[in-house]
Amino acid sequence: MLGSLGKIQNPLLRIITAASTSFAMATLIAAVAIGLNNPKDKSANQVGVYASLLAFIAGAGIGLVVRDNSQSSVTSTKSQSSSQDTAQNTWKDWRDFKIVKKEPESKEITSFYFQPVNGGEFADFKPGQFLTIKLDIPEQKRPIIRTYSLSDYPQPTDYYRLSIKRESSPKGLDVPPGVASNFMHDRISEGSIIPCKPPSGKFYIDVDSSVPAVLISNGVGITPMISMAKASARLNPERHIWFVHGARNGEYHACREEVNAITESYPNLHIHYRYSRPRPEDEGQYHSQGYANKQLLEDTIIPEIRETHNGSANAVYFLCGSPAFMESLQEGLEELNVPDDNVFTESFGGGKTKGKSQPKSQEQQTVTSSEVVFADSNKTASWTPDNGTLLEFAEANGLDPDYSCRQGVCQTCMCQLQEGEVEYIESPASEPDEGSVLICISKPKTDKVVLDL
Repeated sequence: MLGSLGKIQNPLLRIITAASTSFAMATLIAAVAIGLNNPKDKSANQVGVYASLLAFIAGAGIGLVVRDNSQSSVTSTKSQSSSQDTAQNTWKDWRDFKIVKKEPESKEITSFYFQPVNGGEFADFKPGQFLTIKLDIPEQKRPIIRTYSLSDYPQPTDYYRLSIKRESSPKGLDVPPGVASNFMHDRISEGSIIPCKPPSGKFYIDVDSSVPAVLISNGVGITPMISMAKASARLNPERHIWFVHGARNGEYHACREEVNAITESYPNLHIHYRYSRPRPEDEGQYHSQGYANKQLLEDTIIPEIRETHNGSANAVYFLCGSPAFMESLQEGLEELNVPDDNVFTESFGGGKTKGKSQPKSQEQQTVTSSEVVFADSNKTASWTPDNGTLLEFAEANGLDPDYSCRQGVCQTCMCQLQEGEVEYIESPASEPDEGSVLICISKPKTDKVVLDL
């Protein structure tokens, strides 16, 4: 009864209904009781009348109370929903996430699973995008900010996964090993808290497209490709995808079984693993020996594309891996007459689409000097072209702005432009918010520039 009353929106109608129902029930009960005992007893009849009137009044009160409780419940539900929506819509800056799982994937690569500390919604992401994280490393003067590709595509999204390679010191160079990657491997464990920014980046696959796609990677470059393959399997299983990955051997090949499992529900995923130095125990786990290069595409992958698409070799190519690997493949695809617009690349420092450089026109020439005001820091300095980008200029003047990729990709360095104009050395891979600029790839364009730094 209470549930039914709660659904009546008109308060007067709800009170009358509750009162009438109570009155009728009390009258019926009183009549039966009097009839069974002494139907001619006047005092008993009076008691029955009083009981019915009291029931009428009590029913009206119940109708009023149910109204209040109903409104309270609705208000609470709306408040909770509004709180979740607000968390989802306003997450633009740093937000604390907890590492809920740490799992080795290969000799060099470990996966970290992130969930928000205070619960709430996850921001959706496109398969191939990255997550920006901030690490407070005791030996470092300032937090270290890095971007790593999201290496999984869970649906619904109940975690973010980053698969990070432990970076050693480059051969022949007297420099320390990767600060962030080694910190993640050695000192981050389940329960650690890491601030994150929402997923971002323009290196992602259009899951609605029917054009064949070739995902080519080596080493840790496999991470965004896993996300792309899983998304395609779930959202567009009719599309043909070639998953080409190069590794030294099985010991260095991350997530092999995970990728193999995708084919169970996605027969249009064509996998080709190429090992440069396979071990005897790798027999049967890879498809060819050598490097993932132009020759592999020309001899194997492109003929397969033609075979499945009536002789057409039209496809889009996504490349992610080491610099030498990327450079070699880009040159190879150009020699194979693959249109530049069909090739998309991502480097380990952040992703960007090939062909985004922005040549300067006569109207876009950088000014010879500019007064740069760092408003929050109450500093003003004179910039000249020799000072480089606005990020470099800020650092030279003692400021410590956030940054990561220094390529105009991750948006970590984005700040508000309060006055003046800037020009970009190259077009940003990810457009900044309205009224903001990416200082890592920009220089002053006017005689005065005021930044919110």
